[in-house]
Amino acid sequence: MDELLRLENIEKSFPGVKALDGVNLRVTPGKVMGLVGENGAGKSTLMKVLTGIYKRDAGTLRYLGEECTFSGPRASQAAGISIIHQELNLLPELSIAENIFLGREKVGFLGHIRWKEMFRMANELLAKLGVTRTSHTRLGALGIGEQQMVEIAKALSFESRVIIMDEPTDTLTDTETKALFSVIRELSESGHGVVYISHRLKEIFEICDDVTVLRDGQFIGESSVVDITEDELIEMMVGRRLEEQYPRVDVELGAVSLEVKDLIGPRLEGLSFSVREGEILGISGLMGAGRTELMKAIYGAYPMDGGQIFMGGKQLDIKTPGDALHAGIAYISEDRKADGLILGLSVKENMTLTALTGFCSGIGHIDQINERRAADEYIKAFNIRTPSRRQEVGNLSGGNQQKVAIAKGLMDRPKVLILDEPTRGVDVGAKKEIYQLINSFKSEGMSIILISSEMPEILGMSDRIAVMHEGRFCGEFTAQEADQEKLMACAIGRARKEAA
Repeated sequence: MDELLRLENIEKSFPGVKALDGVNLRVTPGKVMGLVGENGAGKSTLMKVLTGIYKRDAGTLRYLGEECTFSGPRASQAAGISIIHQELNLLPELSIAENIFLGREKVGFLGHIRWKEMFRMANELLAKLGVTRTSHTRLGALGIGEQQMVEIAKALSFESRVIIMDEPTDTLTDTETKALFSVIRELSESGHGVVYISHRLKEIFEICDDVTVLRDGQFIGESSVVDITEDELIEMMVGRRLEEQYPRVDVELGAVSLEVKDLIGPRLEGLSFSVREGEILGISGLMGAGRTELMKAIYGAYPMDGGQIFMGGKQLDIKTPGDALHAGIAYISEDRKADGLILGLSVKENMTLTALTGFCSGIGHIDQINERRAADEYIKAFNIRTPSRRQEVGNLSGGNQQKVAIAKGLMDRPKVLILDEPTRGVDVGAKKEIYQLINSFKSEGMSIILISSEMPEILGMSDRIAVMHEGRFCGEFTAQEADQEKLMACAIGRARKEAA
């Protein structure tokens, strides 16, 4: 069979918006098709049309040579099409095996669940992905990267002909990503078709055979990855050249704004560092090194067992995020949907949530005119693509959601801005806009702490880089002396002088 799946001239409109306009996609056995495009390009809408969540307005869908329409995700899954969503869909109180086979439990003749068989099959799937956990483990005990691997194992358990992976490595370590790529290669070699959706273009060139590009709901083109360069692919995605991917600016540094001394906490051992006005301090390290735990301890979201925090030379007593905000510290979470935003509230309501006291005109009264004005100013300044300030944040693209989360953190005019994975799940065009925003904050004298798992981002945007390993700092580099090899050597536990 030449093709497993083909979508041709797919169209889908919503009130006032044409989300898909003549979009094509083909999936062939034994090959990995990359699907790329900026946030809002139509990738998610196309997948919802494919799996029957949305009914297409026009176009044809052929699966295994026959034209068809799926009534919903269950029907497409039963036919042999599985999709691994970017957002996890798991139950933390159940075991790994129970999550994998939820709703499809192995049942014996008398209606009893065959637990041994289910756990054995789950363990085999985990081993295939290089996961060392036993399938009896409660899912809530796993980190977000391990939970993503369970989601992938769940999809693999369906033995589908076509497997769609939407940003599957977004929360994975390098080791987990290598294990996933090994599985993808095994799947393609055994005749499966894989659709690989990712903003990480390096991965497209590493794992995909072909790539399809969407822009503004339209099909721009398809190419073999060996016949296209990364610059050409970016130009197809954004419709223009991005001359410089990481536009760092040099700013004269001011006084020390934030200083942390001997901070001790869960998985944190005597950490000390400082950041100056107008400086971007990059925090690098592997997943589980303690980067997020450190920042959440500073922000008051995690407990501190010891240590001191100073702002402008004055010692702070931070026990809650409210204390941190009052002191001038804002934290933008790595998980914007779980910790950063309330998806059912509007753009305006999310932006002003932490700064409502600043809009109070009297006891219990909010100056709604000033609140709306402030939201509109940030929407314009951040180039947030939304029909209005009243739009629910959950209806925005990932890049625009991230801009709203950053605007929310800035609404209270912090002195120190902590950005935890600020461009995770964000396309190359929106990344550039976020980098430019970061540079503008830096130029205004704000102190910025940048956590990122993407080394090119840390190297490209930071003035100084501190590397963590197992709850400790194991090296620090200036932007001029840092490179990927040195950072990785420190991240795996080698001393700084060895790394250099």
